[in-house]
Amino acid sequence: MKFKWLDPANAGLGTRDSLAGRLTRTLIVWIGGVWLLGVLGVAWYVDREINHNFDNELAEVSHRTFEMAISELDRLRPDRNAGSDGPAIAPKQLFPTDALLFQVVDIHERVLLRSAEVPGDIFDVPLAPGFANAKGWRIFTVRHPTLGLFFQVADPLEERRHALNRTLIGLIVPLVAVLPLLALVLRNVARAELRSLQLMAEEIARRSGSDLRPIDLPNLSLELRSVGDDVNRLLQRLAQALDVERALAANAAHELRTPLAAARVRLQTALEHGLRREEVVAALEALQLLSHRTEKLLQLSRAESGASLTRSGIDLVQLAGAVAQDFWQDARIHQRLDLKVPDVETARALGDVDALAIGLRNLVENALRYSSSRVVLEVIAPSTLAVRDFGPGVTDAELLTLRQRHVRHSHDRAGYGLGLSIVGTIVEKHEARLELHSPPPGARSGFEARIVLAPA
Repeated sequence: MKFKWLDPANAGLGTRDSLAGRLTRTLIVWIGGVWLLGVLGVAWYVDREINHNFDNELAEVSHRTFEMAISELDRLRPDRNAGSDGPAIAPKQLFPTDALLFQVVDIHERVLLRSAEVPGDIFDVPLAPGFANAKGWRIFTVRHPTLGLFFQVADPLEERRHALNRTLIGLIVPLVAVLPLLALVLRNVARAELRSLQLMAEEIARRSGSDLRPIDLPNLSLELRSVGDDVNRLLQRLAQALDVERALAANAAHELRTPLAAARVRLQTALEHGLRREEVVAALEALQLLSHRTEKLLQLSRAESGASLTRSGIDLVQLAGAVAQDFWQDARIHQRLDLKVPDVETARALGDVDALAIGLRNLVENALRYSSSRVVLEVIAPSTLAVRDFGPGVTDAELLTLRQRHVRHSHDRAGYGLGLSIVGTIVEKHEARLELHSPPPGARSGFEARIVLAPA
């Protein structure tokens, strides 16, 4: 199995396209955009308020000045109804730059009086009470309540634009001045907050096929803690896969050495003695043992790796029947293996049917091989499988070592070691229990193995 590890040189955050840099640029763009939208909103509101205030001021000045303008008209033109070549001109005001631009008009739209500072015909608007715009001027017209006269006052729109521009400049200039400082602050904050991510990347980069320790970084944020947990689970699965490979290699070296040597010796002896039948038969037996142990090693590797292990509801009676049927095909075993199932109750459990079949088959093989007595394969409701024989059994000391691999309790048999190791691994992957008893409960001798699964 090959692994591709991270390059520590590329694991940092100081690269050109670093996460801190991208985060800083994104925040600056969004903050600047939101600020700009806020400025536009404020500009719209300020423009509305400026126009409202100027209009109120213009209307107030018009009402206050109307009577004074009528008095000035009576002084300059006592007979205001008489014909005249032009309007009367009011005296120049004290402050010409801030002069009030006005005119008095009768109901026939004749201009009777106007201020001396009026620049041309700026009152070119319909003669009606209210506001109107004309040639860069804001005109307010008010009618006298008793006299047939109108009073018009003009205010330049340029003043309003200047007021709005000053407001916009006051909002935009600080933004332009603050953005570089804000970018620097955001960059430092992003780097500080993402330091834990850099440390995690460095820790991952240090891992290799010989170092698959979990990553332990304190003070991680919720999101990074979730990533760290996922990485640790991945490292755990990788470590398990490597352990399975190493165990398979070790087991193969241990288990296959003897039958290979025996087959080689038997064949060499047969060649030296003219291929005697007994030597060839012995070599075939050694090869058969080699095949059997190879199958066991592959089963053990599959069980330890947990490959394709599923958890679904399975019928234990159907499973036990299928396993027993495999053994009953041998006439010699058919007389020794009994199947016992519940009469009424159903027996269903959560598990992988193929893996459990492998485990159950190993238990039956052990019982048939190491006992000459009758063997019982029993399904116990609600979710237990039991394999029981009534042979000599094992001692209490041997019972403690049955799950270990490569254990030999005598010279004439291999013991329960490798088969029970496979069963124990399968049971462990199912989060179930493997119970071993010698003798079985209620019997004087024998051996019993039970797989207790979770009910479906």
